[in-house]
Amino acid sequence: MTSDVTALGDYQFFDLKPARRDMHEEIVAGLREQNKRIAPKYFYNEQGSALFESITELPEYYLTRTEMAVFDRYREDLAVVIGGGTCLVEYGSGSSQKIRKLLETGQPEAYMPVDISKDHLQSNARALHRDFPGLSVYPICVDFTQPFELPEIANGWKRVGFFPGSSIGNFDPADAVIFLTNIARNLGRGAQLIIGVDRKKAADILEAAYDDSQGVTAEFNLNLLKHLNEELGADFVVDEFTHEAIYNEDLGCIQMYLRSRKDQQVNVGTETVEFARNETIHTENSYKYHVEEFQALAEAAGFAVRSIWTDDREWFAVVLLEVQ
Repeated sequence: MTSDVTALGDYQFFDLKPARRDMHEEIVAGLREQNKRIAPKYFYNEQGSALFESITELPEYYLTRTEMAVFDRYREDLAVVIGGGTCLVEYGSGSSQKIRKLLETGQPEAYMPVDISKDHLQSNARALHRDFPGLSVYPICVDFTQPFELPEIANGWKRVGFFPGSSIGNFDPADAVIFLTNIARNLGRGAQLIIGVDRKKAADILEAAYDDSQGVTAEFNLNLLKHLNEELGADFVVDEFTHEAIYNEDLGCIQMYLRSRKDQQVNVGTETVEFARNETIHTENSYKYHVEEFQALAEAAGFAVRSIWTDDREWFAVVLLEVQ
């Protein structure tokens, strides 16, 4: 842990030294499965992160602007939740746009971004510490999908968690309950959690959001293969794969794939992986929920729903939960 105190407020960095699974081992294991898969966390190299920012501005990708509009619409309600005496804990040091909106709205006393990516975490935390005078900032480097304890410095404040962007949809429902159970334990009884939830809607709207007319989402998905080529010395020929995004009505989720255009072999480091023509790599799930479905999931994890804030079209919900 390193520490310094400035006129801008306290700043301390907590490195919990998260264990990291070997990237090569994890990628090869996923590609060896009968239904090949790669974890969506590998989307986010520098180019992937830039592409995702472009996606959030596309006409078809309603999620980010709709969530931001909900923040604006319910600004006063949010200000009550994250007002004075609050420590705001963000799980995933993600879009600076969203956390800045909340910091401006509620003016908490402390902010704890939690993320496994040390450099990205520190860069974002330093920028927010500089730009919000009086805000104490305590970044925590840890894998927030696994159980962990907040540092003692979090004691004494009212704790409010923040998990925006419908990121809960990237977990299968059973895993989402496990994740939320860990968050409930992490925050403690009586603490609250502000969470973004994408709601179920027509399949054509959902599929367009993940397969836009400009092809930016396709480029984002295919960039995953470029990332593996760069990091692992793999030899994917990116043009020999296509992007697909399909809404699975039975599961209630968008499923993204990369489909092989032909029979081919790909070397991933020292391993050779065979692809049949039309064989897919599953790269992401994004579950959508009716409000009552998400409420049941949250209650199974030890939360109670306190408020549901949504847009006029009822496409996206920002839900306030409380740990029981």
